[in-house]
Amino acid sequence: MKPEKRKSKHSFKKYKNIFTGIIHITNQGFAFVKIKEYKKEIYIPKHKKGKSLAGDLVKIKLNRNRRKLEGEVLKIIKRKRNNFIGILKLNFKPNSIIGSVIVHDLHVDILIMESELNLKKEHQNNKVLVKIVSWPKNFDNPLGKIIRIFGKSGEYNTEIFSLLEERGLSLEFPKKVENEAEEIFVKSKSYNDVIIRKDMRNITTFTIDPLDAKDFDDAISVRKLNSEIWEIGVHISDVTHYVKEDSLLDKEAYDRGTSIYFIGKVIPMLPKILSNDLCSLQPKKDKLSFSFVFNINKEGKILKNWIGKTIIQSNRKFTYDEVQKIIDEKKGDFYEEIYVLFHFSKILTRNRLKNGAIYLEKDEVKFCLDENKNPTFLYLEKCNEAHKLIEELMLLTNRKISEFINNNTDKKNYMNIPYIYRVHDKPDYEKIFFLKKIIKPLGYSFDLKNLKYSINLLLKQAKGKPEQDMIENLVLRAMSKAKYSTNNIGHYGLSFLYYTHFTSPIRRYSDIIAHRLLYYFLTMKKNRVKTIDFYEKQSQHCSDKERLAIDIEREFSKYLQVKYLKKFLGKEFDGIITGFTDWSVYVDLLSFKTEGMVKLRDIKEDYYILNSNNYSIIGRKNKKIYQLGDKVKVKLLNVNIEKKQIKLDWIEKKF
Repeated sequence: MKPEKRKSKHSFKKYKNIFTGIIHITNQGFAFVKIKEYKKEIYIPKHKKGKSLAGDLVKIKLNRNRRKLEGEVLKIIKRKRNNFIGILKLNFKPNSIIGSVIVHDLHVDILIMESELNLKKEHQNNKVLVKIVSWPKNFDNPLGKIIRIFGKSGEYNTEIFSLLEERGLSLEFPKKVENEAEEIFVKSKSYNDVIIRKDMRNITTFTIDPLDAKDFDDAISVRKLNSEIWEIGVHISDVTHYVKEDSLLDKEAYDRGTSIYFIGKVIPMLPKILSNDLCSLQPKKDKLSFSFVFNINKEGKILKNWIGKTIIQSNRKFTYDEVQKIIDEKKGDFYEEIYVLFHFSKILTRNRLKNGAIYLEKDEVKFCLDENKNPTFLYLEKCNEAHKLIEELMLLTNRKISEFINNNTDKKNYMNIPYIYRVHDKPDYEKIFFLKKIIKPLGYSFDLKNLKYSINLLLKQAKGKPEQDMIENLVLRAMSKAKYSTNNIGHYGLSFLYYTHFTSPIRRYSDIIAHRLLYYFLTMKKNRVKTIDFYEKQSQHCSDKERLAIDIEREFSKYLQVKYLKKFLGKEFDGIITGFTDWSVYVDLLSFKTEGMVKLRDIKEDYYILNSNNYSIIGRKNKKIYQLGDKVKVKLLNVNIEKKQIKLDWIEKKF
């Protein structure tokens, strides 16, 4: 019997050594390509990656030399992109200017030849948009053409404009869209459907928003019916009354998907003439709204409710701080109404937690900016009773609207229509198990059989401790991402069977969809309803746009944090270890709620390597272990505003 031929661990068919995949290029210049036929990434040496750039779809040839799989790029099938944003460097010489653009996530600089230059000395270190136009065979670098100059790198407007450009987003509205919005504004004075709306202008009504808010989506009305019962109205701007389906304005709003809120600037979903004026529920003006009105007794039981279109007039706009002061001091404008709302919000919170909702309150990093939009002060905004008051009323409205649709679908006098839900799936149990392993050395226990209770207990126990922010972030990472869908699976985090987003149509297109479908449902306009596939596609689009906006807002906040930290170079700070890689330790600077990095090779006391569990490092000589959550002292060495990186030096472990 012949001995069985030993199979190579790289078991490809002999004739097949050509594959395609996306190339990832390191800062050192070598690369990796992931192909579906092989579990591990294929290593590409520096001299064999051709003219490929990070993210390109490439054709590669496998070479099995020295019992090691290596590849070489044969062809670039498709560029991931041709346009890049980077820093312009000009090399002035007699009678010539040679330039290059440094792109922080590209392994080569893009050369700007003299024939393409129309630049001046003041453009040195400007952030620019550059397009690769060619890459000659005998050139190590591609050649590019400058498309747009944003301004000095690191300046406020430069960073906003370049960030929007990089993500394919527009700051300005098309002229035709602006014109349509202006026409709507002019015609709004002649709208005559007020007679078919419930008139609530004579009821005490007010808005509660941040100090710098200009787009007021929601207003609250409060009326005492008798000694036991109050009538509460949650009034949401009736945006869909003005923004008609399939109009230019509607298509632009859908394309944007959401407003983007930078610190100090808003990129609105709707033109400002609508978002800040016509649709905004400003005080002392008649405003059209879509409302959820309910009667509630002292015990917080809702006795009855009504949903429909209304006309309101807000008596006053409050800021959160003003309302908090009224709650604290038990006096001020509309004290009785505000305190009643505060009382009911506490009942709603208690009921929600009793029903299994996860109670996660993260402090938000805020900045004070000077006249040049430079950060002068950083502070943490905590969620106070005024925030919770509004939050609970909005949660209630969103829940009751979706319940109304579900409870009445297929019943007499109603019809069956699709709806858009805000859904949140159960957590990934692998991530939960990982969370349990990480927190165990920190002294926290976790019962996987009683998950929601364990998560809330963990968050409560970590409150006020140095590792609080790290644990909150670990919990968030373990959770599924909330999204929009026509398939209602409920909302795990809130413990709601039915939930939608209805309360912010000025800034979220998902809410516009919710308004339209509810109106079609109430008015029996089945002919206006499209297919479930149509709304599912819109739901996915809204989810994608929301994710993009969150990423952009976080990236810009990180830019401000890094810029602010520049003034503290050389200073020492306390921190918490929040992550490890093969080369680095990540440390959360407790004073700033931002993460910096220490290179493992820069820790002088020993040579540290990453443990196989990926959440601790160990010294080769002294066997000392550092793990997630350990308190350390570090020095701020340097900041890179372009890469949004903070470099730290290791001082000591704190016990």
